[in-house]
Amino acid sequence: MQIPDHEITFTAIRAQGPGGQNVNKVSTAIHCRFDILSSSLPDFYKQRLMQLTDSRINNSGVIVIKSQRFRSQDKNREEALYRLQQLIQSVNRIPKKRVATKPSKSARQKRMDDKTRKAQHKKLRGRVKWVE
Repeated sequence: MQIPDHEITFTAIRAQGPGGQNVNKVSTAIHCRFDILSSSLPDFYKQRLMQLTDSRINNSGVIVIKSQRFRSQDKNREEALYRLQQLIQSVNRIPKKRVATKPSKSARQKRMDDKTRKAQHKKLRGRVKWVE
């Protein structure tokens, strides 16, 4: 699936953290913004993205990804695009419904036997009564 370039907005900002003079002078970090509701994505993707509880998606349906890992704008832009792509692809997979199962009769019996054995072992740890 292709997303048109005009739907993604990039803004160069100054990166945070250590980096010497480079971090003070050059705007290498990237804010990548993608509006879900006004995009050309299919409705299925839009609904699933809006249902996500991801801190990168705000209430108005805009995905904001900040990338500042690299010292160059181009690499940060590529990383932001990659992370946006991963986020959109993550809603493509529908998780399987869990089928409730019960433990087998032998598993329940084994558990009870283990509990009895452990209880007996702990009982033997008590104070010894000396009989004369």
